[in-house]
Amino acid sequence: VQLQASGGGLVQAGGSLRLSCAAPGRTFSSYTMGWFRQAPGKEREFVAGISWSGGSTYYGDSVKGRFTISRDNAKNTADLQMNSLKPEDTAVYFCAARTSRGISTSHRQYDYWGQGTQVTVSS
Repeated sequence: VQLQASGGGLVQAGGSLRLSCAAPGRTFSSYTMGWFRQAPGKEREFVAGISWSGGSTYYGDSVKGRFTISRDNAKNTADLQMNSLKPEDTAVYFCAARTSRGISTSHRQYDYWGQGTQVTVSS
């Protein structure tokens, strides 16, 4: 499964960005999807996850109330709407797919990964 993340860029603090993850293929609707991020010198961090149906979502503490994950199984996409961005949100953002049911916050539980997209938030 080849995931393609897009939508990153440079934004000022307080601004918004929307990331999108495209996953061609008939099996997309069966995957749990997640977004992770990794800043230089830091471990990969869980940002948000969404169940295969979209009925369940889960967020990392640092983004709760600011980020929203969604998916469109008809279009095979999973998006991350990021509002009220802070300089500490600066990182490379990765989308990931998990073939098992249930949202996991561990990057080791995801089977497929996109290439990453850079998000830079200036102060």
